Amino acid sequence: MPSQHWPAPVATAPVEAVVRLPGSKSVTNRALLLAALADGPGVVRRALRSRDADLMVAALRTLGAGLEERDGDYYVTPGPIVSGGRIDVGLAGTVMRFVPPMAALADGEVFFDGDPHARKRPMGPILDGLRALGARIDGDALPFTIRGPLTGGEVTLDASGSSQFVSGLLLTAARFDKGVTIRHVGPPVPSQPHIRMTVHMLRSAGVRVDDSEPDVWRVEPGPIAARDLVVEPDLSNAAPFLAAALVTGGSVTIPGWPRETTQGGDALRGLLTRMGARVVHDDSLVVTGSGTIEGVDVDLRDESELVPTIAALAAFATSPTRIRGVAHIRGHETDRLAALVTELNRLGGDAEETDDGLVIRPRPLHGGVFHSYDDHRMATAGAVIGLAVPGVEVENIATTGKTLPEFDRMWAEMLGVGR
Repeated sequence: MPSQHWPAPVATAPVEAVVRLPGSKSVTNRALLLAALADGPGVVRRALRSRDADLMVAALRTLGAGLEERDGDYYVTPGPIVSGGRIDVGLAGTVMRFVPPMAALADGEVFFDGDPHARKRPMGPILDGLRALGARIDGDALPFTIRGPLTGGEVTLDASGSSQFVSGLLLTAARFDKGVTIRHVGPPVPSQPHIRMTVHMLRSAGVRVDDSEPDVWRVEPGPIAARDLVVEPDLSNAAPFLAAALVTGGSVTIPGWPRETTQGGDALRGLLTRMGARVVHDDSLVVTGSGTIEGVDVDLRDESELVPTIAALAAFATSPTRIRGVAHIRGHETDRLAALVTELNRLGGDAEETDDGLVIRPRPLHGGVFHSYDDHRMATAGAVIGLAVPGVEVENIATTGKTLPEFDRMWAEMLGVGR
């Protein structure tokens, strides 16, 4: 059998590369679901093809939507929402939290399950919210069966574990006869840019959303307009490639970086500047490393998907880094805080968990296996470390297919490996 360990390429010179990214997973999966709920056929262009997106497509087909792929675009024909199906969510938070409210529109049962670790991911708030709206659900985590139909109404929940609990209810809310009012009670909701993305996409589809009151979202019942939508590049997936510019003292260009966006990955512009890079944003984003990486004290509550990459950079910094506000990523694809500490320290680093994040003190690293825990962002963090540390092997690099298919090929092309 082939080895599951991927030898991370070491950069032998400063990187000079243009990296073209596929579409945003967050935008793709929201757009596909909204298209399946719309009042007529629509198109989602430049959609991401990845495991998470494929799982969303399969789920929507199971619920009765027609989706046809042509040259990377999805032509979506909404249909009556049907029951009786079995939905595999894999390890995709957008599928496990966005699809159940849509399934609750069906007059009958829909069964949900996923990967083994998916059964450990938090689901209680959104399932309890659906129960409060009238759904019958026979579990508090995967696997579960849900039965509707719902008419909507008002629900109070604690969304401090994931912004997806709010977005999941918002995306289908206009299709409920009474709409939905969501009230969050508890610690601050993380990843607020993802909720702003959801609200923006709903409004662009003609849905009336009132988010003027803090921690309250009101969605009026009504049609969701069919659209022809072009998906932006995935800015979070830019993180490891842009990090390569800092690690190697080189320059990486990402074409098509949007002027305005609700993607949390746009925070990379400011973050990488603070860590010592020169960042220029025109029609493209160009990040140039200075040869020195500076430690930072940063709250990433709203940009927590960037934590693994920033932690990898911090291992090479000239001063300690403290990452705050990200206790919730213990419930992501894996416990990312524990995983990062374990893997950095395994390679000779000095990292420790705090109540809500990490402290990383730079130390010389050595080669070894960097485990991915079936988490795509852990795998790419290992690749970043391997740029400057000979002998790093990333376990299960294929897990990057969750959001970035062919990552290893793109990484090799960036480095000029095999030319």
